[in-house]
Amino acid sequence: MVWLETKKVFIVLIGAILNAIAMNFFLIPANVYASGFTGVAQLLSSILGSFASTGILLFILNIPVTILAWKKVGRSFTVYSFLSVFLLSFFLEAIPIIRVSGDILLNAVFGGVIAAVGVGITLKWGASTGGMDIIAMVLSRMKDKPVGTYFFTLNAIIIISAGFLYGWEKALYTLVTLYASTRVIDAIHTRHEKLTALIITKKSVEMKKAIHDHLVRGITTFPAKGAFTNESKEMMMIVITRYELFDLERIIKEVDPNAFTNIVQTAGVYGFFRRD
Repeated sequence: MVWLETKKVFIVLIGAILNAIAMNFFLIPANVYASGFTGVAQLLSSILGSFASTGILLFILNIPVTILAWKKVGRSFTVYSFLSVFLLSFFLEAIPIIRVSGDILLNAVFGGVIAAVGVGITLKWGASTGGMDIIAMVLSRMKDKPVGTYFFTLNAIIIISAGFLYGWEKALYTLVTLYASTRVIDAIHTRHEKLTALIITKKSVEMKKAIHDHLVRGITTFPAKGAFTNESKEMMMIVITRYELFDLERIIKEVDPNAFTNIVQTAGVYGFFRRD
């Protein structure tokens, strides 16, 4: 367990460094904006000038969101997410802003891709980069509605603001960054807000107990039999949010490494689905 937590901290550290490099080497020098709260911090910094840097503003913006996450989401997720935000803010201040390329398209694409790798691996290991990730998780627990609208609204404000501040060409390049980062995050983690896990195991009793100890989700079980081996097993079906995927994968590996698990997209949920 200690090794797992240490590795998780290391992943969060690497994610923060990648995000800071993307910002200070590519996006900020080119006046191209990132997505979410990082982009908002960039926007406010460009308006305020030398009064407040992107790193400091990002940290300030995430304070109320962290308090919300502590109350609504869970302590472990919140601690790692806050650590991610703190490290990103620190590296944004510590790493100098350097223009690597004068080509704005290269800055937009590479900045978006590098930042997305940092965000993707952080999400994959059960943390977040704060801001809209946390808001999305809270909304996904409160309402059975897609949160894409909220992401779209915030990013639309960023793009329009970029257009007014630096011209509509810069706004279009910001759109390129958002598209590149979204595609990479989807490839590393998952784009779906809710997922259905089908777990076939011979240790169903232990698996159910472990899942219920860590995730407050209902489980439906079905008898199953291997067509080739004729072994009797049990299939468990559980619907989770994408932010619970890391915890579920860890539980399955610990209880039954030989379990066959199929994770599929869930377009919608009708009936009882726990909301906080």
